Amino acid sequence: MQATAYTYDPETRSGQVLLDDGTPMAFDREAFDAGGLRLLRPGQRVRVETSGRRITLITLQTF
Repeated sequence: MQATAYTYDPETRSGQVLLDDGTPMAFDREAFDAGGLRLLRPGQRVRVETSGRRITLITLQTF
C-alpha cells in the first residue's frame, strides 16, 4: 500500500506515515531497516507492507 512519510527520527530510525485515507501508522526500526533506506524526509511517497496493524517494511515509492 502507498503512504506519505509524516515523521521520521534518524536516531531511532522510526516514525509515522499517513496512509492515503489519512490514517496515521507508526513504523519501527525493524521496518525501516528491512527496506534498506538510509534517510526519510516528511512528504516523501513510500510503499509499506503490513501485518495486521503493524508496518513490516517501508520503501521509497518508485514509478
